[in-house]
Amino acid sequence: MTSVDTTIQRIRLTGAPADELCTTDLVEAPWNFDTVPGYGPGSSMGDVIPVGSPRQGQLPAEYRTASPEELDRRIRAAKAELGERLVILGHHYQRDEIIEYADFVGDSFQLANAAQTVPNAEAIVFCGVHFMAETADVLARDGQAVILPNLAAGCSMADMADIDSVTECWEQLEALYGTEPDADGRVPVIPVTYMNSSAALKGFCGAHGGIVCTSSNAKAVLEWAFERGQRVLFFPDQHLGRNTAKAMGVPLELMPLWNPLKPLGGNEEQHLHDARVLLWHGFCSVHRRFTTAQIDQARAEHPGVRVIVHPECPQPVVDAADEAGSTDYILKAVAAAAEPTTFAIGTEINMVTRLAAQYPQHTIFCLDPVICPCSTMYRIHPGYLAWVLEAFVRGEVLNRITVDEGVTATAKLALERMLAARPAG
Repeated sequence: MTSVDTTIQRIRLTGAPADELCTTDLVEAPWNFDTVPGYGPGSSMGDVIPVGSPRQGQLPAEYRTASPEELDRRIRAAKAELGERLVILGHHYQRDEIIEYADFVGDSFQLANAAQTVPNAEAIVFCGVHFMAETADVLARDGQAVILPNLAAGCSMADMADIDSVTECWEQLEALYGTEPDADGRVPVIPVTYMNSSAALKGFCGAHGGIVCTSSNAKAVLEWAFERGQRVLFFPDQHLGRNTAKAMGVPLELMPLWNPLKPLGGNEEQHLHDARVLLWHGFCSVHRRFTTAQIDQARAEHPGVRVIVHPECPQPVVDAADEAGSTDYILKAVAAAAEPTTFAIGTEINMVTRLAAQYPQHTIFCLDPVICPCSTMYRIHPGYLAWVLEAFVRGEVLNRITVDEGVTATAKLALERMLAARPAG
């Protein structure tokens, strides 16, 4: 029997700021927020959305008012008619009502690979967020369309680093470090961007000898970077960079935080000279919610509980957990448990509840008692999926995501380096 509360609670924590309010509003009708500035209700509601971020026009009324049963019928009919002309990719954090239609389900690393395995499909419908669809477009064959069902499905973490601020940072570092390699041929700094970033930043890394990483292969990527550089500039997620480097033996004092709003990121020159990893001031609003107090409570209420968290969580949380790993790691850890086990998991709620349903022999629950969904993953609703699929049946390509040709070549180079840096095992 499972022990998981799947209810998204509408509550206000005592003394908490407004961005701690979680609601069910985005779950049932995300189109109500298509014209509202910001990321929408959920974990990112307090994050600042950049000016000019993609917005989704109003979904036609026939899709907004359709029942779940009607949307299911229309989606399945469109899929059947399109056949192999179209493939649907679904990220683990998507709601169940979307995952059931996906041809491939995985994390960002797995779906980046999947995008390259469907050369005969005319279109890839990416049920994830904007940066994932951009990556698919970079890796797709010429003429293959990549469709994002809801253009407002962005990522607040990805938006915390932009090409202008990273370029300015790079210029400051070049002025400080120079550009000449050391006696071992290692350049002063190698840029590494997390998959949760724009195509422009992936292109920046490709153009400057850098690479992309995911939470699945971050260790392999840092090893690759340290072979080629004296230090690493890691963006946009400080927590994945810190947790990965710390596990590799890099002392915390050699991982300064770079604040793009301050000269030299708010650091002294000597501190930057000594650094091994420069961490960008970015984070995931979902994973930042997990705390050591939640882990303490889980252990008190469930003696022997096995705590697994995502490496986007803050370092004290990762240190207090039994294990940390990517979404794929968490999935495999639960699947491999031979005996009935109690799991407390620190990652997005859709994946946690799906695991609880798939493995009823275990007790599985989310560490965060205030279940606060990803504000952007929830933007993908069956209504939007039916809309883009039926349009494609008619020969219309809606919400196509395209990466500028000037960015594609270098972004693809950085992504190919990532795909080659496979995690051990």
